[in-house]
Amino acid sequence: MTTSHDYDLFVIGAGSGGVRAARISGSYGARVAIAEGKALGGTCVNAGCIPKKLLYYASHFHEDFEDAAGYGWGASAPDFDWPTLIRNKDKEIERLNGIYGRLLSNAGVELFRGHAKVVGPHEVEVDGRRVSAARILVATGGKPRLPDIPGKALGITSDEAFHLPKVPKRVVISGGGYISVEFAGIFNGLGAEVTLAVRGLHLLNGFDDDIRTFLSEEMRKKGVDIRSNTQVSRLERRENGALRVELQDGSEIEADTAMFAIGRVPNVEGLGLEDVGVKLGPQGTVIVDDGFQTSVKSIYAIGDVIGRMALTPVAIAEAMALSRALFKNEPLKMDYSNIPTAVFSQPSIGTVGLTEAQAREQCEKVDVYVSTFRPLRHTLSGRQEKTMMKILVNKANDKVLGVHMVGPDAGEIIQGFAVALKCGATKAQFDATVGIHPTSAEELVTMREPLPDAPRS
Repeated sequence: MTTSHDYDLFVIGAGSGGVRAARISGSYGARVAIAEGKALGGTCVNAGCIPKKLLYYASHFHEDFEDAAGYGWGASAPDFDWPTLIRNKDKEIERLNGIYGRLLSNAGVELFRGHAKVVGPHEVEVDGRRVSAARILVATGGKPRLPDIPGKALGITSDEAFHLPKVPKRVVISGGGYISVEFAGIFNGLGAEVTLAVRGLHLLNGFDDDIRTFLSEEMRKKGVDIRSNTQVSRLERRENGALRVELQDGSEIEADTAMFAIGRVPNVEGLGLEDVGVKLGPQGTVIVDDGFQTSVKSIYAIGDVIGRMALTPVAIAEAMALSRALFKNEPLKMDYSNIPTAVFSQPSIGTVGLTEAQAREQCEKVDVYVSTFRPLRHTLSGRQEKTMMKILVNKANDKVLGVHMVGPDAGEIIQGFAVALKCGATKAQFDATVGIHPTSAEELVTMREPLPDAPRS
């Protein structure tokens, strides 16, 4: 695969999508280089999915210790040590960084350590060194968005939350999406008083309304103070060292830490994209066509930076599709339908397919199946936490349109049902499936009666 350029593909950004594109393209015989100025693995490995779930596990143990009493365990809960958790988390992240490096090396990919900038349709500069490539791939991901408010420098984002010296006793989180909901559960589980300031009426915009409402109720039962229709509007440092947090509704809260989780923006600053003719959308989103090609023919982009679905597995799937198209001459087809996702809230969410609102927009008649119950585990633990499951079905052809769940292990359960939806499963096929008893998951194949066919608020 010889060209007049130094490389067949130069990837900017060694996150999940960039690394996958680089090593798969390399395995196809392409001459590939990749540049990364920070730790390998991107947001997911270093300040996202992996460390977040490790903290999620840690924060849930306090409930596990409490629940154990109902099963005959009499020992008191051991002391929690935040520095130990962070130290062990960092060791695991370092191990993963090394794995990413070995994956690239084994695929023959040359790694450039430094900030890369596009200086021409076929040229990249990394800390003063210029190289050429037949194709350039931008996979630089996103970064936390900060509000334009007085005192914003006194707050933190999820990036800093993974490196706090100790668990704050009082936390105010501004935002209602994945990150805010997950960190509300983490801090609450580790003993902090948590206030969640949500811009809208409900959490998790874009999720099914029943799921959003149910999660809010369960989080409040666990002690999270959710304030709707407001956001943090000002931060000030008091003489005693505490933060004075002012909300848009005029209320004030004293806190030790204020965290902004109000969304993420594409990480395109300093890449030189517009200088070479790459068109950007709102907030810097790189505009691409169905083949991930930008307005400059030789430059491509995938992952969070293109603003489609900001999920690690989606970036990886895009990388696979592009690599096959460029170096295997396979048709490029990326299907964004029925992509499952999980929110590691407490309790957690798993979801795939359409929400009820989306289903009703697309179909004349929709059958809605809902089940709310107390999991078997809590019949002895005494905990009042409940699980909710919901199935949406197109009444015209019996096809299952969406499956949603709030409860323990929701992500693990919904992953299997995502396969079913991808295969076009019908409600009759769900009903014909024998459940695994006793499990929460069996509820999804034993719901028989839809809700009354009437409008629901």
